Amino acid sequence: MLIYKIFRADEWAILQSDGETVGAPIDVADGYIHFSTAQTVAATAAKYFAGVEGLVLLAVETDGLDPLKWEPAREDVLFPHLYRKLTMQDVLWSKPLPLVEGAHQFPDLA
Repeated sequence: MLIYKIFRADEWAILQSDGETVGAPIDVADGYIHFSTAQTVAATAAKYFAGVEGLVLLAVETDGLDPLKWEPAREDVLFPHLYRKLTMQDVLWSKPLPLVEGAHQFPDLA
């Protein structure tokens, strides 16, 4: 199963240059890296990244991604949380997440 991480351009650049990251400031504060599913990622973008340009969407395969825990978050929906650094080896693909007329345009996630 694919899960998704939204990064700002500078956060993505750090992952690319260092090969690993502890995540965005919210990830550091919470002690794990927040991910979304195909069903929740658009709501995540709208809630936490409204109006932000230059975002990058990363796809990560859950198979073999340890320690990954599914925990309740917004409205008790289960979200994947990674309890270690995210590495470039974990990233299956990355795509820009352009902002068009105030809404982020997602690639096909099916």
